[in-house]
Amino acid sequence: MNERIAEMTRLWTLATPLVSGFILSMVRNYQDRDDILQETAVAILNSFEKYDKSKPFAGWALGIARNQVLLHFRKANKKIVLLDPSLAESLQQAFSEHSTVINHLDHLADCFKILDLKSKELCRMRYEEDLKPASIAQKIGMEANSVAKALQRIRDQLRDCIQRKVEAEFRT
Repeated sequence: MNERIAEMTRLWTLATPLVSGFILSMVRNYQDRDDILQETAVAILNSFEKYDKSKPFAGWALGIARNQVLLHFRKANKKIVLLDPSLAESLQQAFSEHSTVINHLDHLADCFKILDLKSKELCRMRYEEDLKPASIAQKIGMEANSVAKALQRIRDQLRDCIQRKVEAEFRT
């Protein structure tokens, strides 16, 4: 598989649930949603070389999906009342904002990878085991206040890392 198709496939796979939800918010019929989703995938494949990698893929895919939904309504204009294009744009904007959250979660995963082992273990105990700082402190032989401060420093470090990645996206 060539590199372009592999990259497009990876990005499309991550964006598909969001795009599917966007389409379903405007098209109530699941079969129509599936057809439009397939048409969107084909349109993305055919125009992937036009995608600006400095912008979020999900937002770009939502724009293509919006066009596919509007095309669907134009083709079916005798059966269904046409969707107001401004409504489609508003929905696209709302879903694009949601994609920004998803993009931040991707950054969080990347930033988490650079934490040292002790920080990762503290996060695991706090967020996977749902332990309070006092319980963590008992397990690892620290003061509860020290654990709470360490977790705050880790959250600050992750937030700063995510912010740097977001800012870097807009600079490129």
